Amino acid sequence: MNNNKINILFLISTNRINKLGKSSIKCRFTYNKNRKEFSTGLFINPVYWDNKQQIAEPPNKENTLVNQQLSLIENKIRQAFLLLQVQENSFTIDDIYTLYKGEKIAKEHNVLEVFESYLKMLKKLISIDIKQATWNKFHYVRNNVKSFIKWRYKTNDFPLKKLTLQFLNDFEYYLKVEKSQKQITINKSIQRFRKPIKVALSKGYMDRDPFMLYKTKSVKTEIVFLSEDELKQLEKHQFSQLRLQQVKDWFVFSCYTGLAYNEIKNLKKQHIVKGFDNELWIEMKREKTQKNISVPLLPKARELIDKYANDSFDNIFNICSNQRYNSYLKEMAPLLKIEKRLTTHTARKTFASTVLLYNNVPMEIVSQLLGHSSITITEDSYGKVVKKKVSEEMKRLNNKKI
Repeated sequence: MNNNKINILFLISTNRINKLGKSSIKCRFTYNKNRKEFSTGLFINPVYWDNKQQIAEPPNKENTLVNQQLSLIENKIRQAFLLLQVQENSFTIDDIYTLYKGEKIAKEHNVLEVFESYLKMLKKLISIDIKQATWNKFHYVRNNVKSFIKWRYKTNDFPLKKLTLQFLNDFEYYLKVEKSQKQITINKSIQRFRKPIKVALSKGYMDRDPFMLYKTKSVKTEIVFLSEDELKQLEKHQFSQLRLQQVKDWFVFSCYTGLAYNEIKNLKKQHIVKGFDNELWIEMKREKTQKNISVPLLPKARELIDKYANDSFDNIFNICSNQRYNSYLKEMAPLLKIEKRLTTHTARKTFASTVLLYNNVPMEIVSQLLGHSSITITEDSYGKVVKKKVSEEMKRLNNKKI
């Protein structure tokens, strides 16, 4: 319940007296540092008004009637205020006055309210159009928006119509300073936050798009992948510890297939099929985009499938958690004197860069093999790799002195 108080005061205009020697009585009430003033329609001789006691004196028929009317007005205002408090939604001083007059309050929507509605709609699409993990990401952003509103405005929700560019800038600052998030994570949060707001716009809850002038800060990311020499070194190395040897094999398999962690974890024998060319292919859906992917099995990948496929299990690899997998990769890198931060995603980038692009595989084929939803994603991510390859080829030509 909203605990803000309401203060009600009656006052008269002593400098404005009518022909009967009376002044009009006005009502002024204050809520949340905002003030509303209106005429009560009542009049009184200023001599009879006790401002401190807020009553007309001395008691007589006329003064008693005025006091009764003022008491009725005050009670109606407090009833309107109490009703709005019970509804648990945020409200304004104009809403109190509108309800006091007996008029219907136009429905005002709030930021978290529309976000909750969007999450409910999105939840019904789980296993149809989206994954549970996708819904979790939106729910995570909703929690951050809620904590920001509490931190910045000291309230449980925020009026949708008051959502401005300044709100978004302050939210970005909050995520950066209070939540210690990196810019790339902040950009994703703002992107997801915009989805329910766009729905609210389409429903006419807002007059303008607060994101229209918002500009995300660009993030320079460097694609980390293993060079051909580093990949060969990793392939040849034999770890004495079984866990590290297994992680190495899983990583190498991903380097030659481009499959992400969840896809390798869920890779089953049924996904290995003979293609139109009588060669073995991996046929499955990309976990992230649900897009069908077809990846031809290169010799090294076939070798690892033969090594790990077991008639007793449907899954080809018995992979540990992603967190533990990355932990083991971190442990492996210094042993191989690889001065790069290895993660499960590094293998996927190695497939795109070292295995494909550095072997002159066209960008559109790389995009298809990676299962990207559009070639633009591939170009944005691996454009620099192509430029580097072009640069190396040009240097090779220069050395030949053509």
